[in-house]
Amino acid sequence: MEEKRSKVSLAAQLITQYPVSLSSATKILDLACGSGRNGLWFEQQGCHVTYIDKDILSLKQQKQATAGAQYQLLQVDLEDGLPNKLPVAEFDIVLVFNYLHREIMEDIANSLKPNGLLFYETFITAQAEIGRPKNPNFLLQPDELKNRFAQWQNLHYFEGNTGTEQSPCYKAQLISRKPSC
Repeated sequence: MEEKRSKVSLAAQLITQYPVSLSSATKILDLACGSGRNGLWFEQQGCHVTYIDKDILSLKQQKQATAGAQYQLLQVDLEDGLPNKLPVAEFDIVLVFNYLHREIMEDIANSLKPNGLLFYETFITAQAEIGRPKNPNFLLQPDELKNRFAQWQNLHYFEGNTGTEQSPCYKAQLISRKPSC
């Protein structure tokens, strides 16, 4: 049972708790997408998904077998120090899971259209006590994510153990709506 649950998209778990209207016109950004599993759920709902990661080779090979899907693959090094990594006001929903690079937080915010939704989940400092990551650059401080988007409409916020008692995992989860102006 535990293995099956870990294969389910975290974005899918969150968005089914906080449903939004999705259509073929809905534009999704899956940032630092890795295997693309979170964006894939939205693609299956008929949305257009832009996948961004430093290495998209395996995702590119996987996507070649996907006929008729609406997606875009962009290979971008989000941490190379160059400004303006992301398109401005282009996406209805931005997904960020298991990734933290504070220097692009403003770019992430700017990539959403007014009233767009941000789904963000990543590790907090408590995670370093039980496993990886341990580097403080990859760990949120208490309330850091919530405070960063404090001017937005908070739809969901949780900070703590997202795993089980036997297999803990400490993260912050945020679903927030960008202001209309």
